[in-house]
Amino acid sequence: MTRVLILLGALLAALLAGLLSLALGASDIALDETARLLLHPDDSVNSLVIHTLRLPRTLIALLAGAALAVSGLLLQGVTRNPLADPGILGVEAGGALAILILVVFLPAAPAAAFVPAAFLGGGLAALAAYGAARSIGVTPLRLALAGVAVASLAGAATRALQLLFEDRAQGALFALSGSLAGRTWEQLGQVAPWLLAGLIGGLILAPRVNVLTLGEDVARSLGARTERDRTLITGLGVLLAAGSVSVVGPVGFVGLIIPHAARALGGADHRVSLPLSTLLGAAFLPLADVAARVIDRPAETPVGILVAAAGSPFFILLARRIGRR
Repeated sequence: MTRVLILLGALLAALLAGLLSLALGASDIALDETARLLLHPDDSVNSLVIHTLRLPRTLIALLAGAALAVSGLLLQGVTRNPLADPGILGVEAGGALAILILVVFLPAAPAAAFVPAAFLGGGLAALAAYGAARSIGVTPLRLALAGVAVASLAGAATRALQLLFEDRAQGALFALSGSLAGRTWEQLGQVAPWLLAGLIGGLILAPRVNVLTLGEDVARSLGARTERDRTLITGLGVLLAAGSVSVVGPVGFVGLIIPHAARALGGADHRVSLPLSTLLGAAFLPLADVAARVIDRPAETPVGILVAAAGSPFFILLARRIGRR
């Protein structure tokens, strides 16, 4: 009953975050009017703002926040590493670099190719991080440091391409800053199938994540096909992060903070912590986006900066705690 109440509370938080995202921005709209116009649109300016500008942005924030949270939870579970996160492991930076390469060297490529490109770039970055850590012995802290190094290398390559091909890189600026500004219905339609498929797949595979967290020997004794399951779950984690990067750019630390919060509230069972992470992530990113919009009105701060400011101290404290073990 306690877990059910926690899940219901997280659902209400996500719904409230979505409503606030529709109501607050460069100009505020009363919550009751926002709810009315959402259900019964008319020809007013506020209705146009809500349905044309804020609603696709809010839905993308809900989906991307849920995707990043679940991605982090899956990667932490499959690697048994509490520091695993799409940003820390270099997945987001690799995905952003792949999108920029696509925009610069294949400018005629459709926007629908962004997710596959980000998936490829993020997957290669994750493999590079794991390979670097494995060469000196994989530990949670070493894997995190290897991921940070890969992310830094990908970030440097991204900035170099941006400087060398400044005109062409304009089409991928969103993939470099971590921002929800200007998101459209078209972009939502391109990324939603990927993210929804990844989220549903994560829910289905939650019991297998539970088995993998018990360790290699125990998992095999229970009949698990560990290599297949690990590859499939890791692929889902990378897909969710890549889909998010393809539409909002790199927003680090969501996949680190939210899974730890979900486990603290719902326990270690991934059948509970995974849907809880989905809802908490869906609440967290829209709220961060609202803060990014109102903190410096009428200008707008990229949401990735605010999330990084909140997540960096959490990562440092967690790394210090693990380093003492």
